[in-house]
Amino acid sequence: MVVSQLSDAEADRIFHSLADATRRDIVVQVMRQEQSVSSLARRYDMSFAAVQKHVAVLERATLVVKERRGREQVVHGNPEILRKAARLLDTYEQIWRHRVSSIEEILSEEEKCQ
Repeated sequence: MVVSQLSDAEADRIFHSLADATRRDIVVQVMRQEQSVSSLARRYDMSFAAVQKHVAVLERATLVVKERRGREQVVHGNPEILRKAARLLDTYEQIWRHRVSSIEEILSEEEKCQ
């Protein structure tokens, strides 16, 4: 969709990555403050490798950016992608609201005819 500035493939990657609670929490954490992958791994009851895989999914969706600093891999959020996803959801909401408004108009007209 043009309004969202996201391709269908980009939207699919973003919403797929946000479909998992751990990944959503990682996004929240790194939007608040950048984190090393090691510090993220300590937050969750799973292996370091599993957390790395979650970060990789988020990175492919461009929701986070990972960069090497010395021996650490630091992860920080990409707020612009969240804004684009929010705009896409806003577009869907506007479509829905227009449809509800149209239904209300039809029902109102039917009541007048009775």
